[in-house]
Amino acid sequence: MVKVTIFGATGTIGKNVTFQLARSDIIDEIVLFARKNSIERATGELFDMYDALTAEDIDCKLISSYDYKDIKNSDIVLITAGVHRTEGMSRLDLAIPNSKIVHEYAKQTAIYAPDSIILVATNPVDVMTTVALEASGFNRRKVIGLGNHLDSLRLKTYISKHLDINSREVHTRVIGEHGEHMVPLLSSTTIGGIPLDYFVEPTSLDLPGIVHRLKTAGSTIISKKGVTEYGPAYAISNLIQTILTDSHKILTVSIYLQGEILDISDVCLGVPVILYRHGILMVVPISMDDHEKEEFLKASQSIKEATENVRKHLKENS
Repeated sequence: MVKVTIFGATGTIGKNVTFQLARSDIIDEIVLFARKNSIERATGELFDMYDALTAEDIDCKLISSYDYKDIKNSDIVLITAGVHRTEGMSRLDLAIPNSKIVHEYAKQTAIYAPDSIILVATNPVDVMTTVALEASGFNRRKVIGLGNHLDSLRLKTYISKHLDINSREVHTRVIGEHGEHMVPLLSSTTIGGIPLDYFVEPTSLDLPGIVHRLKTAGSTIISKKGVTEYGPAYAISNLIQTILTDSHKILTVSIYLQGEILDISDVCLGVPVILYRHGILMVVPISMDDHEKEEFLKASQSIKEATENVRKHLKENS
C-alpha cells in the first residue's frame, strides 16, 4: 500500500501533481489535503480526476480532507501550499508569508505521519526546506526540497533545442539556490558523453544568454500566463516516483548540508543526491571550476541570511 498526501492540493501545482501521480499507477491512495473552506473544491477536483482515471482503467483511491488524521501512514507528504509568486516578485519575497504555512504542515506531519518523507515545493524552496526540517524534527535525509531539479530540466531543454539534438544526449545540472543564485555546472556538462567545450566552439553557444534565460524562466512564464504549472508539476511527480520506485537515480534536490560540498554546513541548497525508497541515500561529490565555486558560496550566503530572517520571524510570532 503506497500512500501520498498533498498539502495544497487545490492549487495549480498541487492538483496537477495529484493527477500525474494518480496516472502513474504506482500509488494506491492520494490524500488531497485542503483548508476547510476549500474542501468542496478539493472534492470537485477528485470527482473530475476519477472520470479521467476510469477512462484509463486506473484504480487509485483519492481522498479529499482537512483532517490531519487522514494523512496517517503516508509514505510521502508533499507541501505545495503557500502564497504564489506574482509578476515582479522574487522567490525570497515569499519567505515570511509561507514560513508559517510550511512550519504548521511539517509539524502536523511529524505527529500524524512520523515515518513519512517530507517533500517541499513551496517557495523559496531552499529556505522552506529548512523550516520543514526544523518543524518536523525529522532526519535531514527525509526532508527534501524540489531544489534545482526543475532548473536542471530547463537547462537540458535549452541546450538541446539550441543544438537541435535529442535532450537525452544532454547531461547537465544546476545546483545552489532555486533562484537568483542558481549555478549551472557548465564545466561538467556533456553532450553524448563529450564535454561541452569539445562538442561546440565557444562562440557557437550563447552561454551567458542561456544562463540568463534559465534564471528568469519562472518570471518569464508568470509574466505571460500568470503561473507556472506543467514544469513544476512534472518535476515534483518525477521526484516522488523516483523515490517510490527505489530507482537510485541522481537528481538535484535541496538538502540540509553538513559539509559535503565546499565544507558548507547548516543551510539547505540544491545538490546532486542519490534518491531511494527512504529518502536521500547520499550526497554526490562534485567538481566545480573557480567561477562555479564562487557562485555556490554566494548562494549559500544568500540562503543562510534569508533562513535566519525566517527563523527570527517564526520565533517572534510563535
